[in-house]
Amino acid sequence: MKRGIDELDSRLITLFCERPQIGVLGASRTLGVARATVQSRLDRLMERGVIASLAPTISPAALGYRVMAFCTLAISQRDGHDRVTRHLAGIPEVLEVHTITGDGDVFARVVARDNADLQRVIDQVVSDGLVVRTSTVIALAELLGTRTLPLVHAAVERP
Repeated sequence: MKRGIDELDSRLITLFCERPQIGVLGASRTLGVARATVQSRLDRLMERGVIASLAPTISPAALGYRVMAFCTLAISQRDGHDRVTRHLAGIPEVLEVHTITGDGDVFARVVARDNADLQRVIDQVVSDGLVVRTSTVIALAELLGTRTLPLVHAAVERP
């Protein structure tokens, strides 16, 4: 099974990232390939998980959640990650959760409306007793947001 992407895949992904409402027909016209080619490429990229979603990108700040923080959590090892993950998934302000190496066990990206609200979110994170300790840092400014297009372009398999 092919693991990489080719130049057309890269151009297709770039186009949908830059113009998400273009649609399959618009993409076929822009790229100069058949509509069926665009659709089959999109289907294959989604099936392989290269494109995880065609959903819109949501801005927490635009929804009123202007504070972003990163929490390193130490968890009760006897209870494992599953219970902690279920607990954190029940908190809307928890955007991401990852297991990590180093001083902590779990890393979470959270948002809040303001600093007082961040305290409420952290209190909720530690409320179930599964989290033994937390260390939280507040993001002051986003200098480079989440990006994947440079990675897409670097992943193109060259002949």
